[in-house]
Amino acid sequence: MTHNTPLSPRPLHHLANGRRRLMTAAQLRAHGVSAAETNEQCRPGGPWQQLLPNVVLLHPGPPTSEERLHAVLLYAARERTAGAKGGAPAGVTASVPVQPGGEETPAPAYAEAMITGLAALTLHGFSAAPPLPSLEAIDVLVPMLRRLRTTGCARIVRTTALPTPMQVTGVPVAPVARALADAVAELTDAGVVRRLLTEAVRGGHCEPAAVVRELNRARLLSRPHVVDAVDSLVAEGRALAEQRLYRMVREHGLPEPCWNVDLRLPGGPRLGGVDAFWPEHSVALELDTRAHRQQEDDAVWAEYARKREHLERLGITVVHLTPRKLRDCPEQQAAVVRTALMAAGDREPAAYVVVLPQ
Repeated sequence: MTHNTPLSPRPLHHLANGRRRLMTAAQLRAHGVSAAETNEQCRPGGPWQQLLPNVVLLHPGPPTSEERLHAVLLYAARERTAGAKGGAPAGVTASVPVQPGGEETPAPAYAEAMITGLAALTLHGFSAAPPLPSLEAIDVLVPMLRRLRTTGCARIVRTTALPTPMQVTGVPVAPVARALADAVAELTDAGVVRRLLTEAVRGGHCEPAAVVRELNRARLLSRPHVVDAVDSLVAEGRALAEQRLYRMVREHGLPEPCWNVDLRLPGGPRLGGVDAFWPEHSVALELDTRAHRQQEDDAVWAEYARKREHLERLGITVVHLTPRKLRDCPEQQAAVVRTALMAAGDREPAAYVVVLPQ
């Protein structure tokens, strides 16, 4: 007997009664089930069914949502040859990593495939995404050069660079920003798009800038209903960032600044608006909530850089914070602001500026 000799045939009900409810054609052959036997079991009214090309469901009746997810991944994943170094046998199983009340089992290893789009958002916990049973197709992200076609419940989405997947209940899932872009690409309902984008930010799943980068990469920012949703997304993100900034100042005992003010030279031009300003320390703070369309981004950044350089030439220290840093490490950001305030006494007096409400 060689390593290529298939296993001795076992009763087919042994397969159907096991933990594996889905198997690839390659796995079945490894268990001694010939293609002819598989076709016989998958006949109309038979005990098995071919859910997708080369993916067999080992029971009659409709598949569960979990089985559909794993079937799509089995169909799209690149098969590894048995015995390959560091690899799994050809195909993978659809066993659940953690069973209620049970022990943890190894998560399936799907090569070069992950769930994306609305199904991924549902797995990420989005209330605005539809439940899995209602989805006619499940989006699966694969490399651009994979020779696969959309079929059955599997809709192929291609990319030149696969992101690092997140594991959600043992299923590889695209990060939220990428899943959002893939979902929006298929949506025409402006209300649904707006709700999904808003939940991404309000629910703390990701920052607006990350979403807009993915939408721009997918060339979706030319669609009017997407642009409108992005404007709402940016406003939502800014409001949340400002709330975190107020909380940081209050909870970490920083002096109360002048909030949202314009700075001007006496009798001179406007220097620009800042989110917070400590006049007695000559320290200004700005939140970087830039997340608009990419073609505008360079101009916006250049204008911001000019304003910052002008203020610093006048002796005003500008502290730059991002919404993500405020969310993830507010204590560290408070220390940055406190250091700038404490250093005020060691600097030359700043130029006098007029402070006006925005």
